[in-house]
Amino acid sequence: MKVTAIPVREDNYSYLLVDDATKVAAAVDPYDVEKVTAAADKLGVHLVASLTTHHHFDHSGGNKVAILISTVFASTYPDAVIYAGSDQAPAATKFVKDGDEFTLGKNIRIKCLATPCHTQDSICYHVTDASDASHPGGVFTGDTLFIGGCGRFFEGTGAEMHAALSYLGTLPDDTIAYIGHEYTSDNAKFGLHVDPDNKDLARLTEIAKKNKITAGLTTISDEKGWNVFMRLKDAAVRRATKADAETPDSAVIEALREQKNKFRG
Repeated sequence: MKVTAIPVREDNYSYLLVDDATKVAAAVDPYDVEKVTAAADKLGVHLVASLTTHHHFDHSGGNKVAILISTVFASTYPDAVIYAGSDQAPAATKFVKDGDEFTLGKNIRIKCLATPCHTQDSICYHVTDASDASHPGGVFTGDTLFIGGCGRFFEGTGAEMHAALSYLGTLPDDTIAYIGHEYTSDNAKFGLHVDPDNKDLARLTEIAKKNKITAGLTTISDEKGWNVFMRLKDAAVRRATKADAETPDSAVIEALREQKNKFRG
C-alpha cells in the first residue's frame, strides 16, 4: 500500500491510495483532478475510485463541478466508483454508511467510519494492506480530525464531535493520520495556549516547523498525546474551559471549539 499526499488549493489535501499488487488507485477528495491525474500518471497507476470524505466543495468539488478547475473526476474517469456518505456529494455513485467495507485492487481493505458533526455525511476511511502485516494502516479523516485539532461543528454538536474523535481513537495506535487540511502549525499554537507544559505539543511544534507537509507523519497515538480535543479529561483542558468534574465532555469540547474559533495566536 502506498499513499501520496497531493496539496491542493491553499491548504487542502487530496491523496492517492495505491494497491501495489495491481497498480490501481483511489483518489481521496480529488478537488484538482488535473493534479491528481498527473500524480497518478507519474506513479503509473490507474484510478478506479474516488473516496469522498464529505460534501463541502473544497473536498467533493472535483467530482463533478467545473468551477476554477478545468477537469472533473466523473468525466475523466467515467468507470470509476465515487464513494460518498450522501447525495450532497456531486456525482456520487456509491453511498456508504458506518461499517461498510470494500476492497481496492487485490490487497487494500477499506472500512467506512461515519463521523457526523462537521457535516452529517462525514465519512473517514480506515485502510489496511492484507499483503503486509507490518504496515500500520491509515485513516483519511477529511475535516473531522486534523493533526492537533478537529473540524468546526457546522452541522453537528459537541457530543457528536466527541463521539467521532473517540471513535477514531479506537483505531490501532500506530494508524497513520491523513488529514484534510494543513492546519498543524496553528493547531500546535492553540494546543500550547491551552496546555503550555505539554511536551507532546512541543514535539508537534517542531514537526510543523520542519515539514511544510505534515500529512502522513503522525499517528492516532500521537493525537492522544497532543490533541486537546481528544484529551477532554485532562486537568489543563478542564482549567482552560473553566470546567469542573461534573461538566460533560460535550460541553468541554464545545468550549474548546469556541476558543479555537476566536484564537489568533
